[in-house]
Amino acid sequence: MSTRGIYTSVNDIRKRVYAEVAKLSYSYEEGDLSQMELIPYRIIPGEVSVYRESVFLERAIVKERMRLSMGLPLRTAAEHAPVSSGAEECVKPEKYYQPPLINIIKFACHSCPDNVIKITDACQGCLAHPCREVCPTGAISKEYKHATLDPDKCIKCGKCISVCPYGAILRQERPCAKACGMNAIHSDQYGRAEIDQDKCVSCGMCLANCPFGAIADKAQIFQVIQAIRSDVPVYAAIAPAIEGQFGKDMTPERIRSAFKALGFADAIEVAIGADLCAIDEARDFVEKVPEELPFMATSCCPAWAMMAKKLFPEQAQCISMALTPMVLTARLIKQTHPGCMVAFIGPCAAKKLEASRLIIRSDVDFVLTFEEVMGMLEAKEINIASLPEEDSLHGASGDGRGFAVSGGVAQAVANCIRQLYPDREIKIERADGLSQCRKLLTLAKAGKYDGYLLEGMACPGGCIAGAGTVQPIASSAAEVAKRKRTSTRPHAVQSDYADLLENLQK
Repeated sequence: MSTRGIYTSVNDIRKRVYAEVAKLSYSYEEGDLSQMELIPYRIIPGEVSVYRESVFLERAIVKERMRLSMGLPLRTAAEHAPVSSGAEECVKPEKYYQPPLINIIKFACHSCPDNVIKITDACQGCLAHPCREVCPTGAISKEYKHATLDPDKCIKCGKCISVCPYGAILRQERPCAKACGMNAIHSDQYGRAEIDQDKCVSCGMCLANCPFGAIADKAQIFQVIQAIRSDVPVYAAIAPAIEGQFGKDMTPERIRSAFKALGFADAIEVAIGADLCAIDEARDFVEKVPEELPFMATSCCPAWAMMAKKLFPEQAQCISMALTPMVLTARLIKQTHPGCMVAFIGPCAAKKLEASRLIIRSDVDFVLTFEEVMGMLEAKEINIASLPEEDSLHGASGDGRGFAVSGGVAQAVANCIRQLYPDREIKIERADGLSQCRKLLTLAKAGKYDGYLLEGMACPGGCIAGAGTVQPIASSAAEVAKRKRTSTRPHAVQSDYADLLENLQK
């Protein structure tokens, strides 16, 4: 069971940290970061702990969250230094993320049991005891009115779980490891979670599913606000998954007003770039499948593409080379407004990694998640309901806006193919969640999807379920569907920007 979409104390602390870092940046005077020392005491006031066994531990965790939200490196409990130590690094305009992007605050980790079979008090000690009968190793015995399990004999096959008539036997898994589709999380020598960075693709699902808030990604809140306060105009490129993320008051007509209130020059929807990406991938598919490639996979999700390159190197060339909507939109903004900076605003942790690549840095200057922007809105005390309504972004198609939901990318590309190449047959298969994506590519490798267009999304449900989202996934899906229906242009080929695609690819 997931807690996604439920506002918890973990979400509250994250938002408060982001808000305090935003306040710090909005009020920053050159060379003075001393206010950092006071922030943990504002977030965790008093002498009595609220969340953990010690108020000192709570503040220590907040300090590391602060540093990560400013793009600074994580420290261990063995390192003694003020929270502001080295913080001047985050003020440098050329500052980019230093790996790793996803971090585990070790002294916040609960050392959760991982893959352990337990017989609970719900056991009735029944006469049939099917659990004992199916156990291949004799690990289960029956004492008076209760079954017991010998962990030394248990091989964790789970047969006892499936036959217990009371559902009294369960498998405990570490939530972050269960959510990781790359099997990148294991235990260190103290039983705490540890990320194998060689396997990690920065999807952020571990971050979103840790109930102790021990996992955090690095952010650029401080840097974005410093850029906003400079003489250079900063434009917000808004991902289609924004629908519903900031509550009912953030209507499409108020999005531009909200980002202007934060200091951005304007806000442009990335669904424009999604339209162009769909057109480009449609052309790629028709030209290359099956003559050059057995199948083609969409390119938009960076975690999916990275997973494919890590685990299926022979099939890596089958990932479309089309520029992602984020990059296409950023290039369009920079061509329209020379000398500006672009901040991508979206749901995704992996987009931060994509934007940090040398070939993309000149296109996308910053990446913020919706959750991080929520902290900025709180820091500025912006009442969204009171904002004026403006023209709704910049006129992307319904298909482009549908990129936010699982299946939306492939559907948009397929619609392009049907309209540009009406005689061409198109077969689609998709998967969301990296575990399912791996199965999809395994079958593709075996030739099961020759001639197909494959869509992969690292987050279950698509971008609306990204690690930086705020709202329940089902609610966001409904909002995206509503936005698609009200679009004046149903399909990507109707984009006003289609003629610019070739120029943006240079």
